[in-house]
Amino acid sequence: MVVSRSFADLVGPGRVVVADGAMGTSLMAAGLPAGAAPDTWNLDPAGAAHVRATHRAHRAAGAAILLTNTFGANPVRLRLADGGEAAERAAAICAAGVALARAEADGALVAGSIGPTGVLLEPYGDLGVADATAAFAVQARALAEAGADLAWIETMTDLTEALAALDAVRSVAPDLPIVVTLAFEGARTIMGVAPGDAATRLAARGVAAAGANCGGGYESVERAIAGMRAAVPDLLLVAKANAGMPSAGADGRSTFPGTPADAAAHARRVVGLGASVVGGCCGSTPEHVAAIAGALRAG
Repeated sequence: MVVSRSFADLVGPGRVVVADGAMGTSLMAAGLPAGAAPDTWNLDPAGAAHVRATHRAHRAAGAAILLTNTFGANPVRLRLADGGEAAERAAAICAAGVALARAEADGALVAGSIGPTGVLLEPYGDLGVADATAAFAVQARALAEAGADLAWIETMTDLTEALAALDAVRSVAPDLPIVVTLAFEGARTIMGVAPGDAATRLAARGVAAAGANCGGGYESVERAIAGMRAAVPDLLLVAKANAGMPSAGADGRSTFPGTPADAAAHARRVVGLGASVVGGCCGSTPEHVAAIAGALRAG
C-alpha cells in the first residue's frame, strides 16, 4: 500500500497539482436516477463498485487528489433528498465514502467533500447558522474519523455557509487542512460574493487553499481565480470548473459541451492566472482529467 503525502507536501512551492473530475456525472452514466442522492450509493454494494471505479479512473488519469462521494452527505441535505431516511445514516455514508476513495487512492490524497446544505441560511431562509454548523459537524467528524487527509468544502455560494462548514471542521478536527471553493456565475456567486472578498475572508481564517469550482464553467472560474490572486497574492488557489455550461436533455439529465481539449486549454490558462490545483467539476470525465494532467506536464 502506498502511503499518501500531506497536503502541504503535495502542494509545495512551484508545484501544480491535478485533482479529480466529477463524481455525479459518472454515477448518473452508471444508472443513478435523476434527483437521487449520489452519496447513498456508498452504502449500496453495486453503487459502491461504481464509486470505486470512478475514483480508480480519475487516479489512473493523473489525479493526485480524490474527493469523496460525500458532497451532499450532511443531515440537512440528505433529509431533503429522501425525506429523512438517509439523514440518519449520514455518518455511515461519510465513513464509507472515505473508505471507497482510500481503496483506490494509491498514494493520492483523500479529500472529504462537504457541499452546501441545499437550503438558504438566515436571514434569507429558515436554517440558522448554528443548525447548519451542527449538520456540517456530523459530516466533518465522520470524514475525519474515517481518515480523510483534508476537508474539501466546495460549491458554496453563501460565504456565511462556507464559514459555518469551516467552523464545523475546526470544531471536530482542528488539525485537518481545509480547502474552500465557491461557485461563481460571472463576477460573483448567486448570493453576491465577489472572489476578492471571499479570498480575503478565507485567508484570514487560515484555510490551506481557496478557489472556485462548478458555477459558470471555465470562464467564470478563470475570472474568479484572477480576482482571488489580485486580492491575496500568496493564497494557494484551486480551480475545478464544469466542462462548460450545461444544457438539459429530454430525460432531465444535463449534458456538457466542454471537451478534454477545452479542459486542457483551460488548465493552462488558469495556472497562468495563479491556480496551483486544477481539476474538473460537473461534466468532467477521467478523459478531461487526463487532458488536464497532460497539459500541466507539458507546461
